[in-house]
This record gives sequence, structure tokens and C-alpha cells, in this order.
Amino acid sequence: MEEIVFPNQIRINRKMHGVSMQDLADKLGISLSAISKIEKGYRRLNQEQLILVAETLDCTLQDLYVNEQNSQHEVVMAWRKEQERRQEINKSSGLKVLGAALRYIRNEKSLTLIEVAENAEMTLSVYHRIEMGQREVSEKEYKNIARALGMEIDALKAEIRRLDEAGALEEIIIHNDTKYKVNNMIRTAAEHSNNYVDIEALKVPVFGISGHDGSILIDRSSATKEAIKPATLLDKRDIYGVSLCSRRLGSILSNRAVMFVAPSEVASVGDIALYYKSEQQAFVVSVREDETGQLYGLMWNPEERIYFNNDDFKKIHKVVEIAL
Repeated sequence: MEEIVFPNQIRINRKMHGVSMQDLADKLGISLSAISKIEKGYRRLNQEQLILVAETLDCTLQDLYVNEQNSQHEVVMAWRKEQERRQEINKSSGLKVLGAALRYIRNEKSLTLIEVAENAEMTLSVYHRIEMGQREVSEKEYKNIARALGMEIDALKAEIRRLDEAGALEEIIIHNDTKYKVNNMIRTAAEHSNNYVDIEALKVPVFGISGHDGSILIDRSSATKEAIKPATLLDKRDIYGVSLCSRRLGSILSNRAVMFVAPSEVASVGDIALYYKSEQQAFVVSVREDETGQLYGLMWNPEERIYFNNDDFKKIHKVVEIAL
């Protein structure tokens, strides 16, 4: 859940109460650079972090939001300017067109959601919503996404227009709309237990606890919880869930996220997968190919390669979706 949108009043309240950026960073358990981005409005806070900020600064949640009654004039004007910029961006391209185009271009470049989100300095949740056409973007976020895709921002905008005019995005937009509607239907059914959906049939076991060296310990005989199978996976029978509790992914993904894994599907270059180093110890990897054509799994934080041999492919389970 994202509450704080550019600009906020955290910096003002922090200085008023004599709290340093480092103190606030330590309290939230994040880096000093992250606090700087939050105060500038380039990074968002979830509800739990927002409440913790208010408690640390001894102020109300309302004090952290910009409003014309109690905010400084320059802050209010910056807020208005930012809103105008966002409206202009999304008026010219449209949220659905923008999201579909970004997904199209990302796939053409064989990039994963995680790679683009990380290089654009976003959480996976935020970037995924942009590709789904459910979230506006600021000019700075637009530039970051362009950089993550290896493009200049003007070239990216021109390519989005070209794809839209060529009709190349219609299928993706329809897919996104259908996926959103079906997921909402399943979510509503789960909440209200309507008779037209067999909720029990949609549940899959979720395994995994955090292990050493950033691994995930998976005991397939003992589930930690259950999750509702995404609409796109309703026809798949061998799906299981894994808690994304690996510390190697840092703050890119929420620790509440669940990976849906299909062991019978073949993971190819560009896919995210689980590599089982042993029967119960797995690592999250991105499947890559080196200059000689050898496949390997790339792990993050720090970057490390695991080269695959012929016997390893049965140890690689493809991640087919991540629920945030």
C-alpha cells in the first residue's frame, strides 16, 4: 500500500523535532539514501513505515501530507507542479497504453520485471502496477524507466507512440484488463465465499523459510501457509507457492510476496527460477546465457553465477508468477 506521494512533509517535521536522517533511517531499517529519496518524493512508503515515521517524529499522519492549510507555500506549489506534470504525461500516452508498451519493450529486450524495477529504482510492486496500467508515473520515474530499458526518454516516448499507432499493444491491453478483472473476481470470491468459485480448489500450499547465504529452505511436506492461485494459472495442476524470504533480494520485493512455481515447465533465458542446491535448499536465480552459450543462474546481492550442467535442469523450477 503506497501512501506518500511527492511531495511530503517528513523533512520539515524531522527538522522540527531534531531527528537526523540517520536516526530515521535506523528506525525504519533502511538506508540513508532511501530516506533522502523518500523525503524528496522519489521513493514511497507503505502503511507500516508511514505510521512508524509519525511515531518517531511525534506527529500525526496528517502532518506528513501536503495540504494548503498547514503546508509551506513552496511545498504546495511543488505539489501542484508535480500533479500537472503527471497529468500531462498520462494524458499524452494513457495509463493502459503506457503500461502495455513498457511490457512490450521489456519483453523485446529480454528483461525481467525485477531487472527493470531494480534499475529504475522502484519496488517490483510499483513497476508491476505501471505495466498493468494501474498507476501514474512522474517525469523522474519515466526517465528512470527509460534508463532501465537502455533508452533515452524521448526515444522511449516515440516508441510508445509508434507501437500504439501500429496497433501492437491491443492484445497486451486486453490481457491486462482480463487479468485484472479475473483476479478481482477471485479476490472478491475469496472474501465473500460466493458459490460460483470453489475457493478451496484455488488454494495452493506455500513453503519456505529464510536460510543462510540468502537461500530459501523448502520442506515440501510442511506448508507455512496457503495462497489463492492467480487467474492465469487456473489450468496448471502442479503449481506450488514459495515465500519470497530470501535476503539476497533486499528491498526489491516484499517479504510477503509469494512466488508461484511450476516444476514441470522449462525455464529459459530471461526467466526467474528456483535452483535447488539440495533437496530442501533453493536459491532464486535469473536464468542467463554467457558468451559461449552456457546457461547459468544469476543470484543477486552480491552477484554470483551458478553454471548449470545437464543433471541440473531437473533441479530448476520455473517461477511462473509472483503475487505481491
